[in-house]
Amino acid sequence: MLKTLAGKHRSSMSKMAAKHKTKIQTQNGLRTCFEARIERDGRQPLVARFGGIPLQRQKSATVVDRQPIRVDYPHKELIQRLLADTCELCQRTGDVQVQHVRKLAHIAGPGPHQPQWAKIMANRRRKTIVVCAACHDYIHTGNSTL
Repeated sequence: MLKTLAGKHRSSMSKMAAKHKTKIQTQNGLRTCFEARIERDGRQPLVARFGGIPLQRQKSATVVDRQPIRVDYPHKELIQRLLADTCELCQRTGDVQVQHVRKLAHIAGPGPHQPQWAKIMANRRRKTIVVCAACHDYIHTGNSTL
């Protein structure tokens, strides 16, 4: 910590230690620690403290290892769209593929001269669209009839 502060303020570690060293009153008596304090008008000061805790063994302490709560996240949206097995352009089912673009900025906003597949992507703000093989071929040849 002191080395980081000294590097930030272009000073030495011993100067930082002397600047931030303070003694605080704890339930175990007077303790030495490092403290950074920012005084504020009309509010409590901001205090960051390092140290000041007793480093002695507590024989009566019990260790409580809690199991982390596992969160079961739902499937991602793209996976659900693929599992639907339906073309998002012509609503045909079966044999779907994913058409994607590198950036949404390449599509721009929805407009009148845009192909239907680009409008759908722009409206959803998604870089992917699930389409059947025929629609995918139309998209790549530029002869989209949709």
